[in-house]
Amino acid sequence: MKVKALSRSSDTYLPARSTEVSRTPRNLDPELHPFQRAREYTRALNATKLERVFATPFVGQLGHGHVDGVYCLAKNIRQVNIIASGSGDGVIKYWDLSSREQVASFSAHRGIVNDLAVSLDGNLLSCGMDSTVKYWDVSNPNDTSPVKTFLGSSGFTGIDQHRSQSIFATSSAKVELWDLNRSKPTVDLSWGADNANTVKFNQSEQSILATTGSDRSLILYDIRSNSPVQKLITSMRSNAISWNPMEAYVFATANEDHNAYMYDMRNLKKSLNVLKGHVMAVMDVDFSPTGQELVTGSYDRTLRIYNVRHGQSRDVYHTKRMQRLFSVKFTMDSQYILSGSDEGNIRVWRTNAAARSGVKSARQRTKLEYDEALKQKYKSLPEIRRISRHRHLPSSIKKAEDIKRIEIDSRKRKQDNMRMRSAKGSMPYVPEREKHIVGVALKDTPDNETEDKFSEDIE
Repeated sequence: MKVKALSRSSDTYLPARSTEVSRTPRNLDPELHPFQRAREYTRALNATKLERVFATPFVGQLGHGHVDGVYCLAKNIRQVNIIASGSGDGVIKYWDLSSREQVASFSAHRGIVNDLAVSLDGNLLSCGMDSTVKYWDVSNPNDTSPVKTFLGSSGFTGIDQHRSQSIFATSSAKVELWDLNRSKPTVDLSWGADNANTVKFNQSEQSILATTGSDRSLILYDIRSNSPVQKLITSMRSNAISWNPMEAYVFATANEDHNAYMYDMRNLKKSLNVLKGHVMAVMDVDFSPTGQELVTGSYDRTLRIYNVRHGQSRDVYHTKRMQRLFSVKFTMDSQYILSGSDEGNIRVWRTNAAARSGVKSARQRTKLEYDEALKQKYKSLPEIRRISRHRHLPSSIKKAEDIKRIEIDSRKRKQDNMRMRSAKGSMPYVPEREKHIVGVALKDTPDNETEDKFSEDIE
């Protein structure tokens, strides 16, 4: 005869100290809990409600801000707590995010500061409409004069620093490469485009350079051969571009048609994703350091956070006093977002609205991880989905959304009626990810063939 004896050690349930609470033994075997799914659903619903109750995304603002609007932000990829901002009155400010105070201030340009970049040694490069690029030493805040000044032929609209070499690129009437040790540009990369608005180096494959132009073009360059590679023409102009730091071939653009688009540079004939939600032009876009999320800032006075795999924003941030947004940036720890707006303030936001900074105990971390797992498991159920997606928006944006929805529905209804009364196959359905693309050209394509292809696509 076999005899099984049950044994239990007192160490598993008796507290180690007299001040601790007794631990209750738990059997997590789902076979012993017939109402497990109902209990988990209730916990997921409560966790979703509490997340919205404690959602306070706004953290604060940096110092006293600028006198004029903030039109560009630059972050140092080698330091978490440093940010630089450029204003419409030509002033550059260097900020410490830990104290939210100003470290240095420079009267840089006559007129607007169009763009900023951080050099390899941690100093600043700035460009403006006064046709100058200036190099600033931020380690000595008392010295308000630039270390170097580079003169251009026209006003500069964008600048970016190479990640491993002492070269930087500028955009103006033409795209140029500069060396910090030379006073003149070394290479002219222009390819039959109008004024270039922005310029960005690929963060992984650093020989690739992307620019957006005022003629609705998006051009990729290869600085190894000092030549353009591809050109994409869209239906409306792109205002900003951002490369995914984790996937070298993926980038996103902020477009005038109220959307942001993600592309794969290996195939520009369609976009990877269309990020919708704004009701006015999208002015800036930035990927998080993890490459899993991106943030957009718009003329409609809101910023939205997207998951790279979804087309709708997971969160939208706004305040009553915040005006039109021109620049947004993730911090290098992905925990916060910085936004620069037209009224001169630089605001700090939490990436996760309900998250709290500070040291958490093991029990708190376990509870948060458990709640997050439950929310992900039951996120598709109607009640949880409704609560997690609901956001309060200003009345002006709500009205604009309603008008935009009516216009889109009317346009679709008109196309369907035309398709019903036309010959079969004469009006094919165009995927949403291809509607905004007018044409794509390679450098080997002759100019006349390129123009013919673009004209055919427009028709």
